Amino acid sequence: MRTGTVVSGRVSKDLSKTNPNGNIPLVTKSIASENRSSSRKKIQRRSQKTLICPVQKLFDTCKKVFANGKSGTVPSQENIEMLRAVLDVITPEDVGVSPKMPFFRSKVTGSSPLVTYLHIYACHRFSICIFCLPPSGVIPLHNHPEMTVFSKLLFGTVHIKSYDWVADSPQPSSDTRLAKVKVDSDFTAPCDTSILYPADGGNMHCFTAKTACAVLDVLGPPYSDPAGRHCTYYFDYPFSSFSVDGVAVAEEEKEGYAWLKEREEEPEDLTVSAMMYSGPTIKE
Repeated sequence: MRTGTVVSGRVSKDLSKTNPNGNIPLVTKSIASENRSSSRKKIQRRSQKTLICPVQKLFDTCKKVFANGKSGTVPSQENIEMLRAVLDVITPEDVGVSPKMPFFRSKVTGSSPLVTYLHIYACHRFSICIFCLPPSGVIPLHNHPEMTVFSKLLFGTVHIKSYDWVADSPQPSSDTRLAKVKVDSDFTAPCDTSILYPADGGNMHCFTAKTACAVLDVLGPPYSDPAGRHCTYYFDYPFSSFSVDGVAVAEEEKEGYAWLKEREEEPEDLTVSAMMYSGPTIKE
C-alpha cells in the first residue's frame, strides 16, 4: 500500500616511527586498531546489504505462502504461521503510516467518514493493502469468497464483528442465509494478526473504528470478478426477524446467530478514497 577505509596519512605517520637502534618501523597498536576497525566496518556493510526491510520480507513471504494462487486453496499450517509471524511484528513505521496523517482525521460531512485505501501490491495470487479509518469510520459487512485473509491492526482500536455461514440451513429466501457470530469484540493494537478462511474464521466481517486506526490486509487470492470472487455486502438481521421451518435455536443462544441478506448495491454510506502508498517500495 521504501566507510571503513584506513586513512593513508595516519598510516604513513605510524610507519615513520623506528626503534632506537635502527630504521626498522615499529608495528604500532594504532595500525592494528585501524585494521580491526576496517574489518568491523566491512562486516557492518555486508550486514546492511543483507538486511531486508519488513515490507519486502512480507512480499517475499506472501510469494511462498500463496504460490498456488487458486480459489479456495488454504495454505498449510506451517505457511500460515510463517506469514502470521511476519505480520505480527510489522509496525506503522514499517509501512509509512502514522495517526498524524490527514486521512485519519474525522470530517463532518453528514455521512460516514471517508475510508482511505493504500494499495501496496497485487497480482493474481495475492494482494497487500492498508485501510485507513478515522474515528467512527466503517467498512460494512462483506464477504471474502474462496479467500484466506490476514488482517493486522497497525494502531488504534477497532470493533470487529464477523460471521460464518451455518451449513445446510433452510433459507427464508434465495438471498438470505443463516450465519453464526464468530467475533464481536473490540481490538486494540498491538494485538495478534487475525485470519479468516474460505469457510470459517469469520469470512463475513465488518470494521467500525473506535479511534483512528489502520488495518494491513493480505488477501490470497484477491478479489477478482473474472474468477468469480466478487465482493458482496450484507445486511444483518436478528435471528428473531425470520421464522423458518426446520431452524430452531435456544433462546439464550439467539444473539449468537443472525440472518445475512445480500445487498443489491454497494452501501451508499461507504466512501473509499484511493491514495498513494508512500512506504518502502517492493522489489519483485
